[in-house]
Amino acid sequence: MSWFERVWGAARAVVRRRPGSPAESASAAGPDEITEPFPVVAPATTENVVTVRVERDVPDGVRVAAAWSWRLIVIGVVGYYLIELISNLRIVVVPLVVALLLTALLAPAVDALRRSGAPRSLASAIALIGGLGAVIATMTAVVSRFIEGVPELSRNASAGIVEIQQWLKQGPLHLSDAQLDQAVQVGQDWLDTNTGRLTSGAVSTAATLFELLAGAVLVLFAIFFFLRDGDRIWRFTVRLFPSASRPRLHLAGTAAWASLGAYVRATVLVAIIDAIGIGLALYVLKIPLALPLAALVFLGAFVPIIGAALSGTVAVLVALVADTGGPVKALLVLAAVVVVQQLEGHVLQPLIMGKAVAIHPLGVIVAITAGVVLAGIVGALVAVPLVAVLNTGIRQLAQPYPVPEPDAVVVKAAPG
Repeated sequence: MSWFERVWGAARAVVRRRPGSPAESASAAGPDEITEPFPVVAPATTENVVTVRVERDVPDGVRVAAAWSWRLIVIGVVGYYLIELISNLRIVVVPLVVALLLTALLAPAVDALRRSGAPRSLASAIALIGGLGAVIATMTAVVSRFIEGVPELSRNASAGIVEIQQWLKQGPLHLSDAQLDQAVQVGQDWLDTNTGRLTSGAVSTAATLFELLAGAVLVLFAIFFFLRDGDRIWRFTVRLFPSASRPRLHLAGTAAWASLGAYVRATVLVAIIDAIGIGLALYVLKIPLALPLAALVFLGAFVPIIGAALSGTVAVLVALVADTGGPVKALLVLAAVVVVQQLEGHVLQPLIMGKAVAIHPLGVIVAITAGVVLAGIVGALVAVPLVAVLNTGIRQLAQPYPVPEPDAVVVKAAPG
């Protein structure tokens, strides 16, 4: 083989070789040909030069903002479709959420029964039946008393409205009938609009009697199995994640469950204290429907800040229009409601809940508003517990934790 042929073969090998693939160049050459690859430098085109110049001219702040922007867009899209999925499965999701809240309330009773020697299934059944019986007995007593007092309350309300209209016309305001009618119409429109917004979630969740019954049955079964097998369900859930993240996830879940339990038990205790305090004030002042109004205060306390204020307002209005009431007794009831609410907000909740459920009042208001917009009454009830759980879990995940080797990870306990 001549010198020219060897040079020609090496040149052909360089032409056929793709950039970054030396093996192709070697395979193209013969046994006696040159196999050492020649360095190939890509020509500097105008497109490459422009790209480099643009990347160099973009400030670092813009690059960081763009990186955050597309990630936030992805998170927002995923969150939107997740909310849509939950909305479509609300007949399943809502009963499960209610069951989790009630499970957190009944879990200490199950633990006490199991420590006394009761089997897991028996302890769960006793706690479930006892809690269900207490709720049914309380609701029966409250509803019966409320039904008995509705006719009297209706008569008093009508008379009270007439008195208020007379005062507005003959008092210092001197309002005309047209102005009163316009004010009543504005108030009625506002009430209709906001009532529809509040009850939209509840109506859509239980649009038929079948859905309502199915949700109630699902709640009962879910409570029983959460009480009996909650730790097993949690261990199964933790094992779905990579082994390196299991210890941190387990600690976060345990802390979040403890926070949920503290919130539910503290809320029930605070609601009982509110109901007793305001109910005693109504009873001493001889306001009708004292027991149903106390029950309304108890239920309203489960929606922090807003629920207590609304239920207290209803008690004040009843005291204003009642036969045994009047402006003076209404002011006394208002004073009692304010004192009880201040005692709750500044003494009871910090003392009972402590730092386990430390949420800023602004966060509470935003959470309740978002819950009402997304899911109506159900959203208002579960918004604050959800925020409390997420707050505790995220703070636990953010803490530095020495992750052990995957083989040493053993999940022994879990909330449930």
